[in-house]
Amino acid sequence: QVQLVESGGGLVQPGGSLRLSCAASRSIFGFNVMGWYRQAPGKQREPVATITRADTTDYADFVKGRFTISRDNAENTVYLQMDSLKSEDTAVYYCYAFSLIARRDYWGQGTQVTVSS
Repeated sequence: QVQLVESGGGLVQPGGSLRLSCAASRSIFGFNVMGWYRQAPGKQREPVATITRADTTDYADFVKGRFTISRDNAENTVYLQMDSLKSEDTAVYYCYAFSLIARRDYWGQGTQVTVSS
């Protein structure tokens, strides 16, 4: 069973930065797509950023220019660098992975990010 474990969340002031990490229990090279979603209180879970096995990235409009997704295949880890954080970025951030061969996706347990002064 594949496990995804997020870390790096916390409390940060507006304008600050955080880097989230998602460590997988096996090689991430086998995943076609990995990414980050978030869910704020009372709202639906929404995609934030994705990265393919070919390192193609995609971002939600509300994070473009502020967040950067990357992957380290040797460390089996995906990162989300979040800069210029805003209060509206407050949410639980979830790591996501999709395997075409397995025909399924995988989710982490989430890490809380709170942006507040």
